[in-house]
Amino acid sequence: MHIYNSLSRTKEPFKTVEPNKVRMYVCGMTVYDYCHLGHARMLVSFDVVQRWLREKGYEVTYVRNITDIDDKIIRKAVATNKTLAEVTGFYTDAMHADERALGVQSPDHEPRATLHVPGMLEIIQRLQDKGLAYQSDDGDVNFAVRKFDGYGKLSGRSLDDMRAGERVAVSSSKQDPLDFVLWKSAKEEEPDDSKWESPYGFGRPGWHIECSAMSKELLGLPLDIHGGGPDLKFPHHENEIAQTEGAYGGNLANFWMHCGPLMVDNDKMSKSLGNFRTIRQTVGVREEASESADYEWNLREAEMLRFFIVRNHYRSPQNFTPDNLFDAQAAIDRIYQTLNNVGVQEAGIDWSSSYAAAFKAAMDDDFNTAVAVSVLFEMATEANRLKSKELAGQIKALGGVLGLLSHDPETYLRSVTRYTRKNPGSADIDVLGEDQINAMVEQRLQAKKDKDFALADQIRNTLKEAGVELEDKPGGLTQWRRV
Repeated sequence: MHIYNSLSRTKEPFKTVEPNKVRMYVCGMTVYDYCHLGHARMLVSFDVVQRWLREKGYEVTYVRNITDIDDKIIRKAVATNKTLAEVTGFYTDAMHADERALGVQSPDHEPRATLHVPGMLEIIQRLQDKGLAYQSDDGDVNFAVRKFDGYGKLSGRSLDDMRAGERVAVSSSKQDPLDFVLWKSAKEEEPDDSKWESPYGFGRPGWHIECSAMSKELLGLPLDIHGGGPDLKFPHHENEIAQTEGAYGGNLANFWMHCGPLMVDNDKMSKSLGNFRTIRQTVGVREEASESADYEWNLREAEMLRFFIVRNHYRSPQNFTPDNLFDAQAAIDRIYQTLNNVGVQEAGIDWSSSYAAAFKAAMDDDFNTAVAVSVLFEMATEANRLKSKELAGQIKALGGVLGLLSHDPETYLRSVTRYTRKNPGSADIDVLGEDQINAMVEQRLQAKKDKDFALADQIRNTLKEAGVELEDKPGGLTQWRRV
Protein backbone atom coordinates (compact mmCIF):
# COMPACT_ATOMS: atom_id res chain seq x y z
CA MET A 1 0.00 0.00 0.00
CA HIS A 2 1.29 3.45 -0.98
CA ILE A 3 0.19 6.88 0.30
CA TYR A 4 1.13 10.26 -1.13
CA ASN A 5 3.08 12.06 1.57
CA SER A 6 2.68 15.85 1.38
CA LEU A 7 5.96 16.17 3.29
CA SER A 8 8.11 14.26 0.79
CA ARG A 9 5.81 15.12 -2.17
CA THR A 10 5.98 11.49 -3.31
CA LYS A 11 4.01 8.27 -2.90
CA GLU A 12 5.63 6.15 -0.22
CA PRO A 13 5.07 2.60 1.02
CA PHE A 14 2.88 2.87 4.09
CA LYS A 15 4.66 1.74 7.23
CA THR A 16 3.29 2.23 10.73
CA VAL A 17 5.18 3.00 13.92
CA GLU A 18 3.67 -0.04 15.61
CA PRO A 19 2.87 -3.17 13.61
CA ASN A 20 -0.72 -3.27 12.40
CA LYS A 21 -1.71 -0.12 14.33
CA VAL A 22 -2.54 3.26 12.78
CA ARG A 23 -2.56 6.49 14.77
CA MET A 24 -4.41 8.99 12.63
CA TYR A 25 -5.15 12.63 13.44
CA VAL A 26 -7.23 14.91 11.22
CA CYS A 27 -7.87 18.58 11.84
CA GLY A 28 -11.60 19.05 12.25
CA MET A 29 -14.03 21.95 12.22
CA THR A 30 -13.92 25.36 13.77
CA VAL A 31 -17.52 25.30 14.98
CA TYR A 32 -19.01 28.73 14.43
CA ASP A 33 -21.22 28.12 11.36
CA TYR A 34 -22.80 25.36 9.29
CA CYS A 35 -20.53 23.03 7.31
CA HIS A 36 -20.31 23.70 3.58
CA LEU A 37 -19.52 21.32 0.71
CA GLY A 38 -15.78 21.93 1.03
CA HIS A 39 -16.03 20.59 4.58
CA ALA A 40 -18.06 17.66 3.26
CA ARG A 41 -15.17 16.73 1.02
CA MET A 42 -12.75 16.64 3.94
CA LEU A 43 -15.13 14.67 6.15
CA VAL A 44 -15.90 12.07 3.48
CA SER A 45 -12.32 11.77 2.18
CA PHE A 46 -10.83 10.89 5.55
CA ASP A 47 -13.83 8.72 6.39
CA VAL A 48 -12.93 6.64 3.33
CA VAL A 49 -9.27 6.54 4.43
CA GLN A 50 -10.10 5.15 7.86
CA ARG A 51 -12.66 2.72 6.40
CA TRP A 52 -10.10 1.28 3.99
CA LEU A 53 -7.40 0.98 6.64
CA ARG A 54 -9.82 -0.95 8.88
CA GLU A 55 -10.89 -3.11 5.93
CA LYS A 56 -7.21 -4.04 5.49
CA GLY A 57 -7.08 -5.19 9.07
CA TYR A 58 -5.32 -2.28 10.72
CA GLU A 59 -6.25 -1.35 14.28
CA VAL A 60 -7.03 2.32 13.68
CA THR A 61 -7.29 5.02 16.31
CA TYR A 62 -8.87 7.95 14.49
CA VAL A 63 -8.86 11.35 16.19
CA ARG A 64 -10.55 14.38 14.66
CA ASN A 65 -10.65 17.47 16.83
CA ILE A 66 -13.14 20.27 17.33
CA THR A 67 -11.79 23.81 17.50
CA ASP A 68 -14.10 25.44 20.04
CA ILE A 69 -12.01 28.51 20.89
CA ASP A 70 -11.08 30.90 18.10
CA ASP A 71 -11.43 34.55 17.05
CA LYS A 72 -14.34 33.71 14.75
CA ILE A 73 -16.17 31.88 17.50
CA ILE A 74 -15.72 34.82 19.86
CA ARG A 75 -17.07 37.23 17.26
CA LYS A 76 -20.07 34.96 16.67
CA ALA A 77 -20.78 34.75 20.40
CA VAL A 78 -20.58 38.52 20.83
CA ALA A 79 -22.73 39.17 17.75
CA THR A 80 -25.45 36.74 18.87
CA ASN A 81 -25.24 37.52 22.60
CA LYS A 82 -24.49 33.88 23.41
CA THR A 83 -21.80 32.14 25.42
CA LEU A 84 -18.98 30.39 23.59
CA ALA A 85 -20.33 27.05 24.78
CA GLU A 86 -23.78 27.82 23.35
CA VAL A 87 -22.29 28.71 19.95
CA THR A 88 -19.92 25.77 19.74
CA GLY A 89 -22.40 23.28 21.17
CA PHE A 90 -25.01 24.22 18.56
CA TYR A 91 -22.67 24.04 15.57
CA THR A 92 -21.05 20.85 16.80
CA ASP A 93 -24.51 19.26 16.88
CA ALA A 94 -25.15 20.65 13.40
CA MET A 95 -21.90 19.13 12.14
CA HIS A 96 -22.86 15.75 13.59
CA ALA A 97 -26.19 15.96 11.74
CA ASP A 98 -24.28 16.57 8.50
CA GLU A 99 -22.07 13.55 9.23
CA ARG A 100 -25.09 11.32 9.74
CA ALA A 101 -26.56 12.51 6.45
CA LEU A 102 -23.35 11.70 4.57
CA GLY A 103 -22.72 8.37 6.27
CA VAL A 104 -19.52 9.63 7.89
CA GLN A 105 -18.53 7.37 10.77
CA SER A 106 -17.67 9.08 14.04
CA PRO A 107 -13.97 9.26 14.90
CA ASP A 108 -12.73 7.21 17.82
CA HIS A 109 -11.99 10.44 19.70
CA GLU A 110 -13.34 13.93 19.09
CA PRO A 111 -11.45 16.20 21.51
CA ARG A 112 -12.47 19.78 22.12
CA ALA A 113 -9.67 22.30 22.31
CA THR A 114 -11.05 23.95 25.46
CA LEU A 115 -10.58 20.71 27.42
CA HIS A 116 -6.88 20.46 26.59
CA VAL A 117 -5.55 23.86 27.64
CA PRO A 118 -3.15 22.41 30.29
CA GLY A 119 -1.44 20.32 27.58
CA MET A 120 -1.06 23.42 25.44
CA LEU A 121 0.54 25.34 28.30
CA GLU A 122 2.95 22.46 28.87
CA ILE A 123 4.16 22.66 25.26
CA ILE A 124 4.50 26.44 25.45
CA GLN A 125 6.61 26.12 28.60
CA ARG A 126 8.90 23.58 26.93
CA LEU A 127 9.31 25.87 23.92
CA GLN A 128 10.11 28.82 26.17
CA ASP A 129 12.67 26.76 28.09
CA LYS A 130 14.35 25.88 24.80
CA GLY A 131 14.47 29.48 23.63
CA LEU A 132 11.90 28.92 20.87
CA ALA A 133 9.15 31.05 22.42
CA TYR A 134 9.02 34.49 24.02
CA GLN A 135 6.45 36.72 25.65
CA SER A 136 6.11 40.07 23.93
CA ASP A 137 5.21 43.44 25.38
CA ASP A 138 1.51 42.99 24.65
CA GLY A 139 1.38 39.81 26.75
CA ASP A 140 1.17 37.38 23.82
CA VAL A 141 3.55 34.42 23.75
CA ASN A 142 4.98 33.87 20.26
CA PHE A 143 6.97 31.16 18.53
CA ALA A 144 10.33 32.33 17.16
CA VAL A 145 10.13 30.90 13.65
CA ARG A 146 13.71 31.63 12.58
CA LYS A 147 15.09 29.72 15.58
CA PHE A 148 13.52 26.44 14.39
CA ASP A 149 15.59 24.70 11.75
CA GLY A 150 13.52 23.29 8.94
CA TYR A 151 10.57 25.66 9.13
CA GLY A 152 8.85 25.52 5.75
CA LYS A 153 9.65 21.86 5.00
CA LEU A 154 5.98 20.88 4.62
CA SER A 155 4.82 23.83 2.54
CA GLY A 156 8.05 24.09 0.57
CA ARG A 157 8.31 27.81 1.31
CA SER A 158 11.47 29.64 2.16
CA LEU A 159 11.47 31.99 5.12
CA ASP A 160 12.18 34.97 2.90
CA ASP A 161 9.12 34.26 0.75
CA MET A 162 6.75 33.67 3.61
CA ARG A 163 4.29 35.97 5.23
CA ALA A 164 2.24 35.53 8.33
CA GLY A 165 -0.76 33.24 7.91
CA GLU A 166 -4.22 34.63 7.42
CA ARG A 167 -5.29 33.85 10.98
CA VAL A 168 -2.14 35.42 12.46
CA ALA A 169 -2.28 39.13 13.16
CA VAL A 170 1.13 40.74 12.60
CA SER A 171 1.92 42.69 15.75
CA SER A 172 4.60 45.31 16.23
CA SER A 173 5.56 43.56 19.46
CA LYS A 174 6.70 40.47 17.56
CA GLN A 175 10.41 40.02 17.04
CA ASP A 176 9.72 38.87 13.48
CA PRO A 177 6.57 39.19 11.34
CA LEU A 178 6.68 35.42 10.69
CA ASP A 179 6.44 34.57 14.38
CA PHE A 180 3.07 33.17 15.32
CA VAL A 181 1.01 33.26 18.49
CA LEU A 182 1.07 30.40 20.97
CA TRP A 183 -0.87 32.17 23.72
CA LYS A 184 -3.02 35.28 23.23
CA SER A 185 -3.32 37.76 26.03
CA ALA A 186 -6.92 38.36 27.06
CA LYS A 187 -8.64 41.55 25.94
CA GLU A 188 -11.02 43.30 28.30
CA GLU A 189 -13.88 43.29 25.82
CA GLU A 190 -13.70 39.53 25.20
CA PRO A 191 -16.16 37.17 26.91
CA ASP A 192 -15.19 35.77 30.30
CA ASP A 193 -15.49 32.18 29.07
CA SER A 194 -12.78 32.82 26.46
CA LYS A 195 -10.08 33.39 29.11
CA TRP A 196 -7.91 30.97 31.08
CA GLU A 197 -5.37 31.48 33.82
CA SER A 198 -1.78 30.79 32.82
CA PRO A 199 1.81 31.61 33.79
CA TYR A 200 1.55 34.34 31.14
CA GLY A 201 -1.57 35.94 32.57
CA PHE A 202 -5.19 35.54 31.53
CA GLY A 203 -5.56 34.56 27.91
CA ARG A 204 -6.35 31.78 25.49
CA PRO A 205 -4.43 29.45 23.21
CA GLY A 206 -3.47 30.26 19.68
CA TRP A 207 -5.10 28.17 17.00
CA HIS A 208 -2.05 26.15 16.02
CA ILE A 209 -1.04 24.98 19.51
CA GLU A 210 -4.43 23.33 20.01
CA CYS A 211 -3.81 20.47 17.57
CA SER A 212 -0.26 19.89 18.80
CA ALA A 213 -1.57 19.29 22.32
CA MET A 214 -4.57 17.17 21.38
CA SER A 215 -2.72 14.89 18.95
CA LYS A 216 0.11 14.24 21.40
CA GLU A 217 -2.17 13.64 24.39
CA LEU A 218 -4.45 11.20 22.59
CA LEU A 219 -2.09 9.45 20.18
CA GLY A 220 1.50 10.05 21.23
CA LEU A 221 4.40 10.78 18.89
CA PRO A 222 4.98 10.26 16.06
CA LEU A 223 1.60 10.05 14.38
CA ASP A 224 1.28 7.61 11.52
CA ILE A 225 -1.00 9.95 9.56
CA HIS A 226 -1.83 13.61 10.01
CA GLY A 227 -4.48 14.92 7.64
CA GLY A 228 -6.61 17.94 6.86
CA GLY A 229 -7.99 20.26 4.23
CA PRO A 230 -5.82 21.85 1.51
CA ASP A 231 -5.74 25.27 3.17
CA LEU A 232 -4.19 23.89 6.37
CA LYS A 233 -0.79 22.94 4.94
CA PHE A 234 0.39 26.49 5.55
CA PRO A 235 0.42 28.00 8.06
CA HIS A 236 -1.43 25.63 10.38
CA HIS A 237 0.34 22.33 9.77
CA GLU A 238 3.68 24.02 9.24
CA ASN A 239 3.28 25.63 12.64
CA GLU A 240 2.16 22.38 14.24
CA ILE A 241 5.40 20.78 13.07
CA ALA A 242 7.50 23.63 14.45
CA GLN A 243 5.75 23.60 17.84
CA THR A 244 5.68 19.86 18.41
CA GLU A 245 9.09 19.01 17.02
CA GLY A 246 10.59 22.06 18.68
CA ALA A 247 9.22 20.95 22.05
CA TYR A 248 9.79 17.20 21.86
CA GLY A 249 12.19 16.51 18.98
CA GLY A 250 11.63 13.75 16.44
CA ASN A 251 8.78 13.88 13.92
CA LEU A 252 5.23 15.00 14.51
CA ALA A 253 3.90 12.70 11.78
CA ASN A 254 5.37 10.22 9.32
CA PHE A 255 2.69 10.78 6.67
CA TRP A 256 0.93 14.04 5.87
CA MET A 257 -2.27 13.87 3.82
CA HIS A 258 -4.20 16.79 2.34
CA CYS A 259 -7.39 16.51 0.32
CA GLY A 260 -7.85 18.73 -2.72
CA PRO A 261 -9.98 21.88 -2.78
CA LEU A 262 -13.59 22.11 -3.83
CA MET A 263 -13.74 24.87 -6.42
CA VAL A 264 -16.50 27.20 -7.56
CA ASP A 265 -15.71 29.13 -10.75
CA ASN A 266 -11.98 28.55 -10.20
CA ASP A 267 -12.09 29.85 -6.61
CA LYS A 268 -11.93 27.66 -3.50
CA MET A 269 -15.29 27.27 -1.80
CA SER A 270 -15.03 29.20 1.44
CA LYS A 271 -17.07 31.26 3.83
CA SER A 272 -14.73 34.22 3.43
CA LEU A 273 -15.47 34.38 -0.32
CA GLY A 274 -19.19 33.92 0.21
CA ASN A 275 -19.39 31.27 -2.53
CA PHE A 276 -20.25 28.36 -0.28
CA ARG A 277 -23.24 26.07 -0.18
CA THR A 278 -23.98 24.23 3.02
CA ILE A 279 -24.44 20.48 3.27
CA ARG A 280 -27.94 20.91 4.67
CA GLN A 281 -28.93 23.23 1.83
CA THR A 282 -27.87 20.52 -0.58
CA VAL A 283 -29.47 17.42 0.97
CA GLY A 284 -32.03 18.71 3.49
CA VAL A 285 -35.63 17.70 2.87
CA ARG A 286 -36.78 21.27 3.37
CA GLU A 287 -35.32 24.63 4.10
CA GLU A 288 -34.23 24.24 7.69
CA ALA A 289 -34.76 26.97 10.26
CA SER A 290 -31.51 28.54 11.36
CA GLU A 291 -32.28 27.72 14.99
CA SER A 292 -32.34 23.96 14.28
CA ALA A 293 -29.10 21.98 14.53
CA ASP A 294 -30.61 18.64 13.51
CA TYR A 295 -32.48 18.19 10.26
CA GLU A 296 -34.11 15.61 8.04
CA TRP A 297 -32.14 14.74 4.93
CA ASN A 298 -33.11 13.17 1.63
CA LEU A 299 -31.45 9.75 1.50
CA ARG A 300 -31.12 9.75 -2.30
CA GLU A 301 -29.59 13.22 -2.41
CA ALA A 302 -27.25 12.48 0.51
CA GLU A 303 -26.05 9.32 -1.24
CA MET A 304 -25.51 11.40 -4.37
CA LEU A 305 -23.42 13.96 -2.51
CA ARG A 306 -21.20 11.32 -0.95
CA PHE A 307 -20.81 9.67 -4.36
CA PHE A 308 -20.03 13.06 -5.93
CA ILE A 309 -17.06 13.35 -3.56
CA VAL A 310 -15.91 9.72 -3.69
CA ARG A 311 -15.91 9.45 -7.50
CA ASN A 312 -12.95 11.87 -7.53
CA HIS A 313 -9.49 11.16 -6.15
CA TYR A 314 -9.18 12.87 -2.78
CA ARG A 315 -6.12 14.93 -3.81
CA SER A 316 -7.52 16.26 -7.08
CA PRO A 317 -9.26 19.65 -7.31
CA GLN A 318 -13.00 19.19 -7.67
CA ASN A 319 -15.39 21.64 -9.26
CA PHE A 320 -18.88 22.31 -7.94
CA THR A 321 -21.65 23.11 -10.39
CA PRO A 322 -25.32 22.09 -10.37
CA ASP A 323 -24.64 20.07 -13.54
CA ASN A 324 -22.02 18.03 -11.71
CA LEU A 325 -24.57 17.12 -9.06
CA PHE A 326 -27.03 16.08 -11.78
CA ASP A 327 -24.34 13.87 -13.34
CA ALA A 328 -23.48 12.33 -9.98
CA GLN A 329 -27.15 11.59 -9.26
CA ALA A 330 -27.63 9.91 -12.63
CA ALA A 331 -24.46 7.84 -12.16
CA ILE A 332 -25.18 6.46 -8.68
CA ASP A 333 -28.80 5.88 -9.72
CA ARG A 334 -27.53 3.54 -12.48
CA ILE A 335 -25.82 1.30 -9.95
CA TYR A 336 -28.90 1.23 -7.73
CA GLN A 337 -30.97 0.37 -10.81
CA THR A 338 -28.70 -2.59 -11.43
CA LEU A 339 -29.15 -3.83 -7.87
CA ASN A 340 -32.91 -3.36 -8.15
CA ASN A 341 -33.28 -5.06 -11.55
CA VAL A 342 -30.94 -7.98 -10.92
CA GLY A 343 -31.52 -8.54 -7.21
CA VAL A 344 -28.81 -8.88 -4.58
CA GLN A 345 -27.38 -11.99 -2.99
CA GLU A 346 -25.82 -10.67 0.18
CA ALA A 347 -22.29 -11.94 0.82
CA GLY A 348 -18.88 -10.89 2.04
CA ILE A 349 -16.29 -9.61 -0.44
CA ASP A 350 -14.61 -12.28 -2.53
CA TRP A 351 -11.13 -10.77 -2.69
CA SER A 352 -9.98 -13.55 -5.03
CA SER A 353 -12.18 -12.21 -7.85
CA SER A 354 -10.60 -10.08 -10.57
CA TYR A 355 -12.99 -7.21 -9.86
CA ALA A 356 -12.21 -7.14 -6.13
CA ALA A 357 -8.50 -7.38 -6.90
CA ALA A 358 -8.75 -4.35 -9.21
CA PHE A 359 -10.73 -2.47 -6.55
CA LYS A 360 -8.09 -3.31 -3.92
CA ALA A 361 -5.23 -2.28 -6.22
CA ALA A 362 -6.90 1.10 -6.73
CA MET A 363 -7.47 1.70 -3.03
CA ASP A 364 -3.94 0.59 -2.15
CA ASP A 365 -2.65 3.16 -4.63
CA ASP A 366 -3.17 6.25 -2.45
CA PHE A 367 -6.89 5.61 -1.92
CA ASN A 368 -7.74 6.00 -5.61
CA THR A 369 -11.52 5.97 -5.26
CA ALA A 370 -11.97 7.26 -8.82
CA VAL A 371 -10.60 3.99 -10.21
CA ALA A 372 -12.37 1.94 -7.51
CA VAL A 373 -15.71 3.48 -8.53
CA SER A 374 -15.00 2.71 -12.19
CA VAL A 375 -14.63 -0.96 -11.17
CA LEU A 376 -18.14 -0.85 -9.66
CA PHE A 377 -19.54 0.38 -12.97
CA GLU A 378 -17.75 -2.40 -14.87
CA MET A 379 -19.30 -4.87 -12.45
CA ALA A 380 -22.74 -3.32 -12.93
CA THR A 381 -22.49 -3.74 -16.70
CA GLU A 382 -21.56 -7.40 -16.26
CA ALA A 383 -24.22 -8.03 -13.62
CA ASN A 384 -26.89 -6.63 -15.94
CA ARG A 385 -25.66 -8.82 -18.78
CA LEU A 386 -25.53 -12.00 -16.73
CA LYS A 387 -28.48 -11.18 -14.43
CA SER A 388 -26.11 -12.26 -11.65
CA LYS A 389 -27.36 -11.75 -8.11
CA GLU A 390 -23.95 -12.90 -6.82
CA LEU A 391 -22.15 -10.18 -8.76
CA ALA A 392 -24.72 -7.60 -7.63
CA GLY A 393 -23.97 -8.70 -4.05
CA GLN A 394 -20.26 -8.07 -4.64
CA ILE A 395 -21.05 -4.60 -6.00
CA LYS A 396 -22.98 -3.78 -2.84
CA ALA A 397 -20.25 -5.17 -0.58
CA LEU A 398 -17.45 -3.25 -2.30
CA GLY A 399 -19.58 -0.11 -2.37
CA GLY A 400 -20.01 -0.50 1.38
CA VAL A 401 -16.24 -0.14 1.80
CA LEU A 402 -16.66 3.37 0.35
CA GLY A 403 -19.72 4.07 2.50
CA LEU A 404 -22.09 3.69 -0.48
CA LEU A 405 -24.97 1.44 -1.59
CA SER A 406 -26.38 0.72 1.86
CA HIS A 407 -29.99 1.60 1.02
CA ASP A 408 -32.72 -0.74 -0.20
CA PRO A 409 -32.64 -0.21 -3.99
CA GLU A 410 -36.41 0.06 -4.43
CA THR A 411 -36.77 2.54 -1.55
CA TYR A 412 -33.84 4.55 -2.92
CA LEU A 413 -35.16 4.72 -6.49
CA ARG A 414 -38.63 5.73 -5.34
CA SER A 415 -37.27 8.65 -3.31
CA VAL A 416 -37.68 12.17 -4.65
CA THR A 417 -34.54 13.99 -5.71
CA ARG A 418 -33.97 17.55 -6.86
CA TYR A 419 -30.88 16.55 -8.82
CA THR A 420 -32.31 15.25 -12.05
CA ARG A 421 -32.85 17.02 -15.33
CA LYS A 422 -36.53 16.46 -14.74
CA ASN A 423 -36.74 18.02 -11.29
CA PRO A 424 -34.09 20.70 -10.77
CA GLY A 425 -35.17 23.25 -8.24
CA SER A 426 -36.13 23.64 -4.63
CA ALA A 427 -36.90 20.99 -2.07
CA ASP A 428 -40.56 21.72 -2.44
CA ILE A 429 -40.98 19.88 -5.74
CA ASP A 430 -44.57 19.26 -6.76
CA VAL A 431 -44.46 15.49 -7.20
CA LEU A 432 -46.86 12.60 -7.24
CA GLY A 433 -47.06 10.73 -3.96
CA GLU A 434 -46.39 6.98 -3.77
CA ASP A 435 -50.04 6.19 -3.19
CA GLN A 436 -50.99 8.13 -6.32
CA ILE A 437 -48.33 6.37 -8.38
CA ASN A 438 -49.28 2.92 -7.11
CA ALA A 439 -52.94 3.61 -7.90
CA MET A 440 -52.06 4.64 -11.45
CA VAL A 441 -49.85 1.56 -11.89
CA GLU A 442 -52.77 -0.64 -10.79
CA GLN A 443 -55.10 1.24 -13.15
CA ARG A 444 -52.68 0.60 -16.00
CA LEU A 445 -52.41 -3.10 -15.17
CA GLN A 446 -56.19 -3.34 -15.25
CA ALA A 447 -56.28 -1.48 -18.56
CA LYS A 448 -53.82 -3.98 -20.04
CA LYS A 449 -55.97 -6.88 -18.77
CA ASP A 450 -58.98 -5.22 -20.42
CA LYS A 451 -56.89 -4.81 -23.59
CA ASP A 452 -57.39 -1.04 -23.37
CA PHE A 453 -53.85 -0.38 -24.57
CA ALA A 454 -54.54 3.24 -25.41
CA LEU A 455 -55.40 3.95 -21.77
CA ALA A 456 -52.37 1.94 -20.59
CA ASP A 457 -50.08 4.01 -22.84
CA GLN A 458 -51.74 7.22 -21.69
CA ILE A 459 -51.09 6.35 -18.02
CA ARG A 460 -47.47 5.46 -18.78
CA ASN A 461 -46.97 8.79 -20.58
CA THR A 462 -48.63 10.74 -17.77
CA LEU A 463 -46.32 9.12 -15.22
CA LYS A 464 -43.32 9.73 -17.44
CA GLU A 465 -44.21 13.42 -17.63
CA ALA A 466 -44.33 13.42 -13.82
CA GLY A 467 -40.81 11.96 -13.63
CA VAL A 468 -41.86 8.36 -12.98
CA GLU A 469 -40.51 5.58 -15.19
CA LEU A 470 -42.22 2.18 -15.43
CA GLU A 471 -40.59 -1.14 -16.17
CA ASP A 472 -42.72 -4.17 -16.92
CA LYS A 473 -41.29 -7.42 -15.56
CA PRO A 474 -42.15 -11.05 -16.32
CA GLY A 475 -45.26 -12.33 -14.58
CA GLY A 476 -47.23 -9.14 -14.94
CA LEU A 477 -45.19 -7.19 -12.36
CA THR A 478 -44.50 -3.51 -12.95
CA GLN A 479 -41.71 -1.68 -11.14
CA TRP A 480 -41.48 2.08 -10.97
CA ARG A 481 -38.80 4.60 -10.10
CA ARG A 482 -38.40 8.35 -10.07
CA VAL A 483 -36.10 9.86 -12.69
